[in-house]
Amino acid sequence: MGWYDADIERVIITEDELRAKVSELAKQVATDYESVDGLLLVCVLKGAVMFMADFSRALAAAGGPAVELEFMAVSSYGQGTTSSGVVRIIKDLDRDIAGKHVIVIEDIVDSGLTLSWLLRYLESRSAKSVDVVALFRKPDAIKVPVPVKYVGFDIPNEFVVGYGLDYSERYREVPFVGILHPDVYSR
Repeated sequence: MGWYDADIERVIITEDELRAKVSELAKQVATDYESVDGLLLVCVLKGAVMFMADFSRALAAAGGPAVELEFMAVSSYGQGTTSSGVVRIIKDLDRDIAGKHVIVIEDIVDSGLTLSWLLRYLESRSAKSVDVVALFRKPDAIKVPVPVKYVGFDIPNEFVVGYGLDYSERYREVPFVGILHPDVYSR
């Protein structure tokens, strides 16, 4: 029981299901990248931070290559619940990625607008390869097709929170993923 219980309409992905899927995704990446010297994991802040922490540990446990962690913050939401399509870099990469195998660690792909922009941006910086691991995808919300090599869960086109996903900077610490009750964001 948590402070957020009354705000969650229903749970769609449990903590155990999240843990199992993160492990499964890490094993896939470990297998696909077994012959590379190292990977640069780029976490898209803030939403993917929980996923990045768990994924990087699961990747090591799966025998994956050595990783370096990098963080980037972009925004197309502001305080709303849908993407505006206008992307702003809030925090850029701290290093050169030229010649590196980059894996973007993304929490959720909904419209695809932000991720599409981000992939073009990273490719313009001469990475050796750029792939995406997204824990969640909303197939019914996609406006721009984006190449996401690894997807954890396809979820309904509803407003979800938990495991890093937020509404107005709240609910990120919720250990499961749930549908936010519409009364919360229509107040």
